[in-house]
Amino acid sequence: MQKIELEIAGLTSGHTSKNASYTLVLGEKNGDKRIPVVIGAYEAQAIALVLENIKPQRPLTHDLFKSFAEEFSVEIIEVYISDLVEGVFYSRIKCLKDGVVHEIDARTSDAIALAVRFNCPIFTNDSIMNAAGINLEEEEEASEFDEPERPDSDDDLLSNIGESTDYSRLSLEELESLLSEAIQSEDYNKAAILRDEINRRKD
Repeated sequence: MQKIELEIAGLTSGHTSKNASYTLVLGEKNGDKRIPVVIGAYEAQAIALVLENIKPQRPLTHDLFKSFAEEFSVEIIEVYISDLVEGVFYSRIKCLKDGVVHEIDARTSDAIALAVRFNCPIFTNDSIMNAAGINLEEEEEASEFDEPERPDSDDDLLSNIGESTDYSRLSLEELESLLSEAIQSEDYNKAAILRDEINRRKD
């Protein structure tokens, strides 16, 4: 099977808040197809924090794994989405230790959360891409006739998570103070929203 390199194309909130699920969208690095993967809120946050370059006050589970791996000279060199069984994606993490390559079974959401931390490539194969891939052009055409079924937003996860509080009336100093408090209290959803507002002010 042909290996296909993927990149994170988006991270969006689910249609309902009942089960707090999110959709991780992986796109072909050199193509138009995308693979949507439903993941949990915790894993979505773990991925989004790295994408938004926000450092938590204390290490999350995936950060701890990275520190553990680095301490013992283990490097993650590749994440491979290997199988799709009854709608569930299966992944393997390829690690390098003392010149020897090891492969570890992992949930796809955890594998991606580690991939963004180790800055390693993400791959799948043409069989999975053909079975689960959505053509970008077809998706755009379908959206013209199916607008009511679309999520509220196609923006990145961190613009969708948490309360949509209006911080536009606050000063830059007040925003930075709130950001510091949010990080200290580990409210990373609020921290992301505040950080985006600060960045908009500074642009």
